[in-house]
Amino acid sequence: MKNKKQKIKCNFRDKIKEIKPMNFLFLTIAGIINAVGVTLFLFPVKLYDSGISGTSMLLDQVTPSFLSLPLFLIILNIPIFVFGYKKQGFSFTIYSIYTIGIYSLMSYLIMYVLPIDVSIISPLAGSDLLLCAIFGGVISGIGSGLTIRFGGAIDGVDVLSVIFAKKIGISIGTFVMIFNTILYIICGIAINSWILPLYSIVTYFVGSKTIDFIVEGFNRSKCAMIVTTKANEIADAISENFGASGTIVDAVGGFSKENKKILYFITNHFQINKLKQIVHSIDGDAFISLQEVSDIIKNQV
Repeated sequence: MKNKKQKIKCNFRDKIKEIKPMNFLFLTIAGIINAVGVTLFLFPVKLYDSGISGTSMLLDQVTPSFLSLPLFLIILNIPIFVFGYKKQGFSFTIYSIYTIGIYSLMSYLIMYVLPIDVSIISPLAGSDLLLCAIFGGVISGIGSGLTIRFGGAIDGVDVLSVIFAKKIGISIGTFVMIFNTILYIICGIAINSWILPLYSIVTYFVGSKTIDFIVEGFNRSKCAMIVTTKANEIADAISENFGASGTIVDAVGGFSKENKKILYFITNHFQINKLKQIVHSIDGDAFISLQEVSDIIKNQV
Protein backbone atom coordinates (compact mmCIF):
# COMPACT_ATOMS: atom_id res chain seq x y z
CA MET A 1 0.00 0.00 0.00
CA LYS A 2 2.84 2.36 0.90
CA ASN A 3 4.63 1.70 -2.40
CA LYS A 4 1.38 2.32 -4.27
CA LYS A 5 0.91 5.70 -2.56
CA GLN A 6 4.51 6.67 -3.33
CA LYS A 7 4.00 5.69 -6.97
CA ILE A 8 0.85 7.85 -7.18
CA LYS A 9 2.69 10.81 -5.65
CA CYS A 10 5.58 10.31 -8.05
CA ASN A 11 3.25 10.16 -11.06
CA PHE A 12 1.46 13.31 -9.87
CA ARG A 13 4.79 15.16 -9.53
CA ASP A 14 5.72 14.12 -13.06
CA LYS A 15 2.40 15.43 -14.36
CA ILE A 16 2.84 18.72 -12.53
CA LYS A 17 6.25 19.11 -14.21
CA GLU A 18 4.46 19.02 -17.59
CA ILE A 19 2.72 22.30 -16.72
CA LYS A 20 4.46 25.41 -18.03
CA PRO A 21 3.49 28.50 -15.98
CA MET A 22 4.18 30.87 -18.89
CA ASN A 23 1.49 29.11 -20.94
CA PHE A 24 -1.18 30.40 -18.54
CA LEU A 25 -0.37 33.98 -19.54
CA PHE A 26 -1.08 33.24 -23.20
CA LEU A 27 -4.10 31.09 -22.33
CA THR A 28 -5.50 34.01 -20.31
CA ILE A 29 -5.08 36.26 -23.35
CA ALA A 30 -6.69 33.59 -25.54
CA GLY A 31 -9.73 33.29 -23.26
CA ILE A 32 -10.19 37.08 -23.19
CA ILE A 33 -9.87 37.36 -26.98
CA ASN A 34 -12.41 34.59 -27.53
CA ALA A 35 -14.87 36.24 -25.14
CA VAL A 36 -14.50 39.56 -26.94
CA GLY A 37 -15.20 38.00 -30.32
CA VAL A 38 -18.27 36.13 -29.11
CA THR A 39 -19.88 38.69 -26.78
CA LEU A 40 -19.16 41.88 -28.74
CA PHE A 41 -19.83 40.62 -32.27
CA LEU A 42 -21.83 37.37 -32.32
CA PHE A 43 -24.03 37.27 -29.22
CA PRO A 44 -25.64 40.74 -29.58
CA VAL A 45 -27.00 39.98 -33.07
CA LYS A 46 -27.81 36.34 -32.25
CA LEU A 47 -25.20 34.79 -34.51
CA TYR A 48 -23.85 31.45 -33.37
CA ASP A 49 -20.30 30.38 -32.73
CA SER A 50 -19.31 26.81 -33.56
CA GLY A 51 -19.15 23.77 -31.29
CA ILE A 52 -20.05 23.85 -27.62
CA SER A 53 -19.74 27.64 -27.60
CA GLY A 54 -22.47 27.92 -30.24
CA THR A 55 -24.57 25.35 -28.38
CA SER A 56 -24.25 27.47 -25.23
CA MET A 57 -25.40 30.58 -27.13
CA LEU A 58 -28.48 28.76 -28.39
CA LEU A 59 -29.32 27.46 -24.92
CA ASP A 60 -28.95 30.98 -23.53
CA GLN A 61 -31.71 32.08 -25.93
CA VAL A 62 -34.19 29.26 -25.31
CA THR A 63 -33.85 28.78 -21.54
CA PRO A 64 -34.82 31.01 -18.56
CA SER A 65 -32.73 34.16 -18.10
CA PHE A 66 -30.83 32.88 -15.06
CA LEU A 67 -29.27 30.21 -17.31
CA SER A 68 -26.76 32.36 -19.15
CA LEU A 69 -24.04 31.89 -21.76
CA PRO A 70 -21.16 32.00 -19.22
CA LEU A 71 -22.88 29.34 -17.12
CA PHE A 72 -23.49 27.02 -20.06
CA LEU A 73 -19.87 27.37 -21.17
CA ILE A 74 -18.82 25.89 -17.82
CA ILE A 75 -21.59 23.29 -17.52
CA LEU A 76 -21.13 21.84 -21.01
CA ASN A 77 -17.38 22.12 -21.53
CA ILE A 78 -15.76 21.02 -18.28
CA PRO A 79 -17.38 17.53 -18.13
CA ILE A 80 -16.19 16.92 -21.70
CA PHE A 81 -12.60 17.85 -20.85
CA VAL A 82 -12.71 15.67 -17.74
CA PHE A 83 -14.12 12.84 -19.87
CA GLY A 84 -11.25 13.26 -22.33
CA TYR A 85 -8.56 13.37 -19.61
CA LYS A 86 -7.14 9.89 -20.29
CA LYS A 87 -6.99 10.51 -24.03
CA GLN A 88 -5.58 14.04 -23.92
CA GLY A 89 -3.44 14.01 -20.80
CA PHE A 90 -3.03 16.06 -17.63
CA SER A 91 -1.53 19.29 -18.97
CA PHE A 92 -3.99 19.52 -21.88
CA THR A 93 -6.95 19.10 -19.52
CA ILE A 94 -5.65 21.68 -17.04
CA TYR A 95 -4.86 24.22 -19.77
CA SER A 96 -8.27 23.73 -21.39
CA ILE A 97 -10.33 24.01 -18.20
CA TYR A 98 -8.37 27.12 -17.21
CA THR A 99 -8.99 28.79 -20.58
CA ILE A 100 -12.69 27.92 -20.47
CA GLY A 101 -12.82 29.51 -17.01
CA ILE A 102 -11.24 32.73 -18.35
CA TYR A 103 -13.56 32.70 -21.38
CA SER A 104 -16.63 32.26 -19.17
CA LEU A 105 -15.52 34.87 -16.61
CA MET A 106 -14.71 37.47 -19.26
CA SER A 107 -18.02 36.80 -21.02
CA TYR A 108 -19.83 37.38 -17.74
CA LEU A 109 -17.96 40.65 -17.10
CA ILE A 110 -18.71 42.00 -20.58
CA MET A 111 -22.37 40.97 -20.52
CA TYR A 112 -23.32 41.86 -16.94
CA VAL A 113 -20.66 43.98 -15.19
CA LEU A 114 -18.84 46.29 -17.60
CA PRO A 115 -20.73 49.32 -18.99
CA ILE A 116 -21.15 47.72 -22.40
CA ASP A 117 -24.58 47.19 -23.96
CA VAL A 118 -24.62 43.88 -25.82
CA SER A 119 -28.36 43.30 -25.57
CA ILE A 120 -29.48 44.42 -29.04
CA ILE A 121 -26.63 45.27 -31.43
CA SER A 122 -22.87 44.88 -31.55
CA PRO A 123 -21.15 47.82 -29.82
CA LEU A 124 -18.53 47.83 -32.59
CA ALA A 125 -20.27 46.62 -35.77
CA GLY A 126 -23.86 47.67 -35.13
CA SER A 127 -26.49 45.43 -36.73
CA ASP A 128 -24.43 44.55 -39.81
CA LEU A 129 -24.61 40.76 -39.78
CA LEU A 130 -21.81 40.25 -42.28
CA LEU A 131 -19.37 42.43 -40.36
CA CYS A 132 -20.33 40.70 -37.12
CA ALA A 133 -19.93 37.26 -38.71
CA ILE A 134 -16.52 38.05 -40.16
CA PHE A 135 -14.97 39.88 -37.23
CA GLY A 136 -16.57 37.58 -34.67
CA GLY A 137 -15.13 34.60 -36.55
CA VAL A 138 -11.66 36.12 -36.88
CA ILE A 139 -11.39 37.24 -33.26
CA SER A 140 -12.78 34.04 -31.72
CA GLY A 141 -10.59 32.09 -34.17
CA ILE A 142 -7.52 33.88 -32.84
CA GLY A 143 -8.53 32.95 -29.29
CA SER A 144 -9.10 29.31 -30.22
CA GLY A 145 -5.87 29.12 -32.21
CA LEU A 146 -3.79 30.56 -29.37
CA THR A 147 -5.33 28.08 -26.95
CA ILE A 148 -4.36 25.15 -29.17
CA ARG A 149 -0.91 26.61 -29.79
CA PHE A 150 -0.22 26.72 -26.05
CA GLY A 151 -1.39 23.22 -25.24
CA GLY A 152 -5.15 23.28 -24.71
CA ALA A 153 -8.52 23.70 -26.40
CA ILE A 154 -11.26 26.24 -25.76
CA ASP A 155 -14.18 24.18 -27.00
CA GLY A 156 -15.23 20.69 -25.94
CA VAL A 157 -16.15 19.65 -29.48
CA ASP A 158 -12.41 19.50 -30.25
CA VAL A 159 -11.99 16.85 -27.55
CA LEU A 160 -15.05 14.94 -28.73
CA SER A 161 -13.66 14.94 -32.26
CA VAL A 162 -10.33 13.48 -31.10
CA ILE A 163 -12.10 10.78 -29.07
CA PHE A 164 -14.84 9.74 -31.50
CA ALA A 165 -13.75 10.71 -35.03
CA LYS A 166 -11.35 7.79 -35.41
CA LYS A 167 -13.85 5.34 -33.92
CA ILE A 168 -16.50 6.20 -36.51
CA GLY A 169 -14.00 6.36 -39.36
CA ILE A 170 -13.89 10.08 -40.19
CA SER A 171 -11.34 12.87 -39.80
CA ILE A 172 -11.33 15.37 -36.95
CA GLY A 173 -12.29 18.18 -39.33
CA THR A 174 -15.22 16.18 -40.72
CA PHE A 175 -16.47 15.41 -37.21
CA VAL A 176 -16.43 19.11 -36.27
CA MET A 177 -18.15 20.06 -39.53
CA ILE A 178 -20.93 17.50 -38.99
CA PHE A 179 -21.42 18.68 -35.40
CA ASN A 180 -21.72 22.31 -36.49
CA THR A 181 -24.02 21.50 -39.41
CA ILE A 182 -26.42 19.74 -37.02
CA LEU A 183 -26.11 22.64 -34.57
CA TYR A 184 -27.01 25.26 -37.19
CA ILE A 185 -29.97 23.20 -38.40
CA ILE A 186 -31.25 23.00 -34.83
CA CYS A 187 -30.70 26.76 -34.42
CA GLY A 188 -32.73 27.46 -37.57
CA ILE A 189 -35.59 25.28 -36.35
CA ALA A 190 -35.47 26.76 -32.83
CA ILE A 191 -35.67 30.41 -33.95
CA ASN A 192 -37.83 29.66 -37.02
CA SER A 193 -35.40 31.49 -39.31
CA TRP A 194 -32.44 30.48 -41.48
CA ILE A 195 -30.83 33.90 -41.93
CA LEU A 196 -28.85 33.88 -38.68
CA PRO A 197 -27.73 30.23 -38.96
CA LEU A 198 -26.56 30.88 -42.54
CA TYR A 199 -24.53 33.90 -41.42
CA SER A 200 -23.20 31.70 -38.62
CA ILE A 201 -21.74 29.40 -41.26
CA VAL A 202 -19.72 32.40 -42.45
CA THR A 203 -18.50 32.82 -38.86
CA TYR A 204 -17.51 29.16 -38.70
CA PHE A 205 -15.66 29.29 -42.02
CA VAL A 206 -13.76 32.48 -41.15
CA GLY A 207 -12.99 31.20 -37.66
CA SER A 208 -11.67 27.85 -38.89
CA LYS A 209 -9.44 29.54 -41.47
CA THR A 210 -8.09 31.85 -38.77
CA ILE A 211 -7.27 28.85 -36.61
CA ASP A 212 -5.57 27.23 -39.62
CA PHE A 213 -3.40 30.34 -39.92
CA ILE A 214 -2.39 30.34 -36.24
CA VAL A 215 -2.09 26.58 -35.77
CA GLU A 216 -0.66 24.93 -38.87
CA GLY A 217 -3.01 22.36 -40.27
CA PHE A 218 -5.88 22.43 -37.76
CA ASN A 219 -7.94 19.86 -39.66
CA ARG A 220 -5.00 17.73 -40.79
CA SER A 221 -3.10 14.90 -39.22
CA LYS A 222 0.62 15.12 -38.61
CA CYS A 223 3.28 12.64 -39.67
CA ALA A 224 6.02 12.31 -37.05
CA MET A 225 9.31 10.76 -38.18
CA ILE A 226 11.39 10.01 -35.10
CA VAL A 227 15.08 9.14 -35.61
CA THR A 228 16.30 7.34 -32.50
CA THR A 229 18.34 4.48 -31.07
CA LYS A 230 15.46 3.52 -28.77
CA ALA A 231 12.65 2.98 -31.25
CA ASN A 232 11.14 -0.06 -29.52
CA GLU A 233 10.86 1.69 -26.15
CA ILE A 234 9.33 4.79 -27.77
CA ALA A 235 6.91 2.68 -29.82
CA ASP A 236 5.74 0.90 -26.65
CA ALA A 237 5.22 4.24 -24.86
CA ILE A 238 3.33 5.71 -27.81
CA SER A 239 1.14 2.63 -28.02
CA GLU A 240 0.37 2.85 -24.30
CA ASN A 241 -0.45 6.57 -24.34
CA PHE A 242 -2.21 6.95 -27.70
CA GLY A 243 -3.60 3.49 -28.37
CA ALA A 244 -1.86 3.43 -31.76
CA SER A 245 1.41 2.05 -33.06
CA GLY A 246 3.99 3.30 -35.50
CA THR A 247 6.19 1.72 -38.15
CA ILE A 248 9.89 1.13 -37.43
CA VAL A 249 12.42 1.37 -40.27
CA ASP A 250 16.14 0.61 -40.07
CA ALA A 251 18.47 3.55 -40.76
CA VAL A 252 22.13 4.59 -40.57
CA GLY A 253 23.40 7.97 -39.41
CA GLY A 254 24.88 9.86 -42.37
CA PHE A 255 27.73 11.37 -40.32
CA SER A 256 28.18 8.99 -37.40
CA LYS A 257 27.47 5.82 -39.40
CA GLU A 258 25.68 4.63 -36.27
CA ASN A 259 22.82 2.17 -36.65
CA LYS A 260 19.55 3.90 -35.88
CA LYS A 261 15.85 3.43 -36.50
CA ILE A 262 13.10 5.69 -37.79
CA LEU A 263 9.72 5.47 -36.11
CA TYR A 264 6.93 6.66 -38.43
CA PHE A 265 3.82 7.73 -36.49
CA ILE A 266 0.58 9.51 -37.47
CA THR A 267 -0.79 11.89 -34.83
CA ASN A 268 -2.88 15.07 -34.56
CA HIS A 269 -1.98 18.57 -33.44
CA PHE A 270 -3.50 18.08 -29.97
CA GLN A 271 -1.06 15.25 -29.28
CA ILE A 272 2.16 16.80 -30.62
CA ASN A 273 3.33 18.30 -27.30
CA LYS A 274 2.65 15.06 -25.48
CA LEU A 275 4.47 13.11 -28.21
CA LYS A 276 7.56 15.33 -27.82
CA GLN A 277 7.53 14.81 -24.05
CA ILE A 278 7.28 11.03 -24.40
CA VAL A 279 10.05 10.78 -27.01
CA HIS A 280 12.54 13.04 -25.26
CA SER A 281 11.90 11.47 -21.86
CA ILE A 282 13.11 8.18 -23.36
CA ASP A 283 15.77 9.46 -25.78
CA GLY A 284 16.93 13.03 -25.25
CA ASP A 285 18.92 12.89 -28.50
CA ALA A 286 16.00 11.77 -30.67
CA PHE A 287 15.30 13.81 -33.81
CA ILE A 288 11.62 14.51 -34.58
CA SER A 289 10.39 15.72 -37.96
CA LEU A 290 6.74 16.76 -38.35
CA GLN A 291 4.89 17.01 -41.65
CA GLU A 292 1.28 17.62 -42.61
CA VAL A 293 -0.77 14.69 -43.86
CA SER A 294 -3.78 15.63 -45.97
CA ASP A 295 -5.15 12.10 -46.49
CA ILE A 296 -4.75 8.74 -44.78
CA ILE A 297 -5.93 5.93 -47.01
CA LYS A 298 -6.49 2.42 -45.68
CA ASN A 299 -7.39 -0.70 -47.62
CA GLN A 300 -10.89 -1.58 -46.41
CA VAL A 301 -10.93 -4.96 -48.22
